[in-house]
Amino acid sequence: MGNGALLLRELGYEVSGSDENVYPPMSDLLIASGIKIFSGYDPSHLKDKTDLVVIGNAISRGNAEVEYVLNKKLPYTSLAELLKNYVIQGKESIVISGTHGKTTTSALAAWTFQSAGLEPNFLVGGVLENFGRGYQARPKSKYVILEGDEYDTAFFDKRSKFLHYQPTTLIINNIEFDHADIFASLDEIKLSFKRLVNLVPRNGIIIANGDDENVKEVIAKSFSPIETFGLSSDCNWQAKKISYKSSTTSFDLLHNGKLEASLEVNLLGEFNIKNALAVAIAARHHGISYEEIHKAFTTFKNVKRRLEFKGEYNGIKVYDDFAHHPTAIRETLKAFRTKYPKERIISIFEPRSNTTRRNIFQKELAECFADADVVFISQIARLNLLAESERLDLEKVMADIRAQGKEAFYLPDAEAISTKVAEIAKKGDVIIVMSNGSFGGIHTMLEKRIIARG
Repeated sequence: MGNGALLLRELGYEVSGSDENVYPPMSDLLIASGIKIFSGYDPSHLKDKTDLVVIGNAISRGNAEVEYVLNKKLPYTSLAELLKNYVIQGKESIVISGTHGKTTTSALAAWTFQSAGLEPNFLVGGVLENFGRGYQARPKSKYVILEGDEYDTAFFDKRSKFLHYQPTTLIINNIEFDHADIFASLDEIKLSFKRLVNLVPRNGIIIANGDDENVKEVIAKSFSPIETFGLSSDCNWQAKKISYKSSTTSFDLLHNGKLEASLEVNLLGEFNIKNALAVAIAARHHGISYEEIHKAFTTFKNVKRRLEFKGEYNGIKVYDDFAHHPTAIRETLKAFRTKYPKERIISIFEPRSNTTRRNIFQKELAECFADADVVFISQIARLNLLAESERLDLEKVMADIRAQGKEAFYLPDAEAISTKVAEIAKKGDVIIVMSNGSFGGIHTMLEKRIIARG
């Protein structure tokens, strides 16, 4: 919603908005762009002349402003539909979808097209370091790159957001169960992806992870051409001779068994090889040369909150990451271990998403910290909103982690965790914080407590 507001502002519209909790970096970007932010919700925020109200998918009936909009019959829409009508229509829509890696892949695609001089429109759910923002409005460009989220659109439109995005190039990175608050099963998620696949025109293209059985299932009845990517020989496009370095990954790119290029990307881990493969295929499909792809990949600076280095205090490094699903946690730590093979890794996780708060991944959550040496987990966010039978059993998770021979701590909040981490951390340790929220300002607390300890 924040990047959507900024994009519309750049297109020349006057924009204001209400939210319960806006925090940096988004709040700083909104204010700097002249967008008025209201804290909390009140009908008075809408009483000036309003042409259109955009309602985010976190907002429900009962919200004071929603009720005012409905009572006064003000025109309203969702962000996804707004993008369709104001940004996407008439353009080559490149949509990046999947359970994991959407933001990183979308950012890499945006930078690759930008670096090749194509000046794409884009909207990504994060702040892209190469641009200093998560959006770009270029009305004259024929390209728009979008992070295609399978989450629902709004309280009045329960379809997945990506069904509004009119994809002509569709990337599907992977499909797993997630969003337990709106999907009852993996089959429901796959149905939504099948509907997305059915929207791609015959003159479009689907670029799909051929190593993922769920992805292979949803593309089986496609009307559009398909290119598969992955590490196995079953894929049209394959990465071989993979080499992991401290901050980059290099690989040979093969197409139908023939060497096409040797590429290096400023990303870590197996997941990111597949992300890079998908972007390379999309770029080639739109006429970008391998030389231009390589240049973009080696100058890519990632997205804030994706293995973002926050600082080093008394010889202790602190990183931040958005990982909030067991698979993402596991792969993030696996990539992190590549960068720090001998250091002690202290992992701090907040079970905040609607899936990890529940006991759906009880077993997987205990197993995903394999590459961490010390694990901290905070109290489940919004615990009171879950029935006891639904809740993740954190005591059992901690017992299972300790059974693997690791130190594990279950503490209530950011303050308690940062105090304990500062107490046990040693020079040379590497700390990684994983949450899809602000986590109570834990990064600042860690900095202050580690420095104060001396």
